[in-house]
Amino acid sequence: GSITVDNGPEFAGRALDAWAYQAGVKLSFIRPGKPVENAYIESFNGKFRDECLNEHWFLSLRQAKSLIENWRVEYNTDRPHSALGYLTPAQFVQAHQKEGLLPLGSMSVPY
Repeated sequence: GSITVDNGPEFAGRALDAWAYQAGVKLSFIRPGKPVENAYIESFNGKFRDECLNEHWFLSLRQAKSLIENWRVEYNTDRPHSALGYLTPAQFVQAHQKEGLLPLGSMSVPY
């Protein structure tokens, strides 16, 4: 697989390169100054930062993991998304399964 990343400092380190190499993951960098090449990720990152990271003062790694996981679950299951016609992911899957457009059991979020 591959991961598309911007050119932020968090992606410039050797640790990420080593992990990607060991995991067999190709890192693809967007062109500098071209955030539209990764617009949906930029949108997600903005929401994550504004609604989760900037809303909490994490006192421990355990607390950070818990609060981030709660936000992720809400975002991936309970929140309406414009790309899904303002349905929640669960509503979108349910509607499309009824129409035979998605197989049963296709509502799985890998992360």
